[in-house]
Amino acid sequence: MKLAAQSGTRAQLEYALLLRVKNTQPQTALKRPARLENVKGAFQIDPLRAGVLAGKRVVLVDDVMTSGASLFASASVLRAAGAAHITGIVLARTPQ
Repeated sequence: MKLAAQSGTRAQLEYALLLRVKNTQPQTALKRPARLENVKGAFQIDPLRAGVLAGKRVVLVDDVMTSGASLFASASVLRAAGAAHITGIVLARTPQ
């Protein structure tokens, strides 16, 4: 929450907008194609708040990225909900 306030912009934190709706198997032993399939359909936008994304710029923050499958799946859902631009920020990158 402080990140949005400190940005000096009118940015709003919407941390409950993207929902994980499907439990998936752990990704650690999976190769990238299997990871992409594993997270397919795992995320959706909160249907009561989906309208807030139309035409907006979104910053998607991920703690750790290995293959990028979760980030890609999340961004796809945000784009389908009308986000105009999506930027991904990753705090740590692991070897694949």
